[in-house]
Amino acid sequence: MEFRHYFKSRQGEMVNTLKELVSLESPSTDKNAVDKCTDYIINEFKKIGAGVTRFPQKKIGDLHTIQYPTLISKEKKEQILLLTHIDTVWPVGKIQNMPFYLSGKKIFGPGVLDMKAGLVMALYAMKTLHDLNIKPEKNMLLFINSAEEIGDEAANEIIRKLARKSEYVLCLEPSLPGGGLKVQRKGRLVIRLEASGKAAHAGTPEKGINAIEELMDLLRELKKLQKTKGTTMNIGLISGGEKANIVAEKAGATLDMRFWTNMQKQKILDTFKRLEPINPGAKIRFSMESSTPPMEKTEASSALLSRIRDIAHSAFKMSLEAGRTGGGSDASIASSLGIPTIDGLGPDGEGIHADNEHLLLPSLVMRTALLTELLCQL
Repeated sequence: MEFRHYFKSRQGEMVNTLKELVSLESPSTDKNAVDKCTDYIINEFKKIGAGVTRFPQKKIGDLHTIQYPTLISKEKKEQILLLTHIDTVWPVGKIQNMPFYLSGKKIFGPGVLDMKAGLVMALYAMKTLHDLNIKPEKNMLLFINSAEEIGDEAANEIIRKLARKSEYVLCLEPSLPGGGLKVQRKGRLVIRLEASGKAAHAGTPEKGINAIEELMDLLRELKKLQKTKGTTMNIGLISGGEKANIVAEKAGATLDMRFWTNMQKQKILDTFKRLEPINPGAKIRFSMESSTPPMEKTEASSALLSRIRDIAHSAFKMSLEAGRTGGGSDASIASSLGIPTIDGLGPDGEGIHADNEHLLLPSLVMRTALLTELLCQL
């Protein structure tokens, strides 16, 4: 079956499905909005007889797995796990000034690339197998994360459990620019750093201990971590004080730390554990809000990459590059367990987390064809 031509003939349907998904805005922190969007795509999977398992959540959107075929054959080998997420960084209402539209070969809209297109790919790959009565050798399980953008331990634990039961893990996050796959990702630590001092009148600051000054001094010291190649620290949020004429008693900052290896991660944690107050009388504390492991190169994933490249070349005369990115994804969780994992199988495009977010329509068609071929041959 020449899947490239097949999906070219169905690209109108795919675009319409993508439009529905993007129009149902789904910011990570809005459970009702995420659940509404998820309900739509779940119903589409049910139309082909896929089995759906829901994992109810109180604060984030409910988590789901999609099993295809519904009846797991014991004669088949272990499953292929597909990783996707339905949440976006965009608030409800963003679509009013960032509408979904097609311009030439580009499709624009909030979350269109990161990563609702990945869900469309998974849906149409399974629909095609169903409609053409193609029976792959392996079972397929799709995980839909509702809080990938903010990180959630409940979701992470489900990914770990599913990955341990899988032979391969394919993540449908967007490709690298130009279509390259992702074999390395930075890990991430979100750390809350807090300083406390003593309030006093601004006219007699020597009677107090300024928590803001303590925090600033600590942040300057922590910046030295960036001397380790590849380690970065972003001061994403900062707060402190009450009024200009009061010496600040409390201050805090939320930091996003990125790193390529687990050794670098440990160095960061060790640095925080050794951290001492700089100003006399000040007190400090830190807490870890979330942690994502790095996706490091492994022999298992390198072997999977070779197989994917062989299939792509044989079926489509396609050459696939591979590289690394500083952003994190759920693929890192699976990869950290030693499971063969490849990321970036989604479409090409630009503007992730930016107002010009868009994907390339020919890439969406081609990547869906590639995914379908992989599900048949892996």
